[in-house]
Amino acid sequence: MQKQITILGRNYTLRADNGDELEAAARDVDSRMKSLMSRSPGVDPYTVAMLTALNLASELRAAHRGYRGRLELMDREAAAVEAVLAAAVGEGAP
Repeated sequence: MQKQITILGRNYTLRADNGDELEAAARDVDSRMKSLMSRSPGVDPYTVAMLTALNLASELRAAHRGYRGRLELMDREAAAVEAVLAAAVGEGAP
């Protein structure tokens, strides 16, 4: 499906499996770029786009680190539960 989005007043037509998600992402990028431009008058749109991309990439990397950390914690907790269950089953065995 094709979807029309607008970022900094420029229209783009993109293909997307999930058009609603693409539109939400475009609104987020547009908002971030406008915010950055309002805080840094005179900065060209290309630089604003690059800084926005770097900010988003940094947030994504932080989210991945947090996700991996939570998965590692869940693995450790699952191993602890497994050890407790194995000990309980072993104790109850004839």
